[in-house]
Amino acid sequence: MLTTNFAKQTIERALKTAAQTLILAVGAAQGFDLFAADWNTLGAAAAGGFILSVLTSIASAPFGTTGTPSVVASEWVSVTANGPIQNV
Repeated sequence: MLTTNFAKQTIERALKTAAQTLILAVGAAQGFDLFAADWNTLGAAAAGGFILSVLTSIASAPFGTTGTPSVVASEWVSVTANGPIQNV
């Protein structure tokens, strides 16, 4: 779990979640005014999304593909002219 790959993937997911949370919070504000926005509240919502995403990634570590924050295994099969190639 404490690998560079795991950290990169976890941070990427957390940044995406923070951005999505910020967009949701801005979109939920009726008549949103950029200059009158409560940026402390919006920032807190985005930070909360970031933290929850990191915690979810850490909790997901024992499941799925080893060394990734995903619950879903990344095994795949590609079919070629010479037959299937499996990534394990």
